[in-house]
Amino acid sequence: MSTDNVFKALSSTPRRRILAYLSKSPLTAGEIADRFDISKPAISKHLSILLASGLVQEEKKGLYVTYSLVEENVASALMSFLSEVCSLNRFIQEERADSDALCEPAQEESEGEQDALSAIVEKS
Repeated sequence: MSTDNVFKALSSTPRRRILAYLSKSPLTAGEIADRFDISKPAISKHLSILLASGLVQEEKKGLYVTYSLVEENVASALMSFLSEVCSLNRFIQEERADSDALCEPAQEESEGEQDALSAIVEKS
């Protein structure tokens, strides 16, 4: 599961809608197609992209292929991206390093400030 494939999958409104439908319950390609005003080959292409991204899995049941959301892959991909881009922890560490370099002799921070900072870091 590559980040590029995940974001390619998420870049399309129909694919995001398919993910939303699959978040409620597994569906066959026909059931998915019934919810859209686009061709079945177009739905098939969207499903192929979602499968390649790892956000969706397929399971053959008799004559039908059922598609379902792989929730842990969705969460993992988005959390990984967010931690790279929006890491509060990284910014706090950089600020602390800058602050420590400027105030090396006066490193006495109150315990309350230290506890508050630790709480913020733990939440990130």
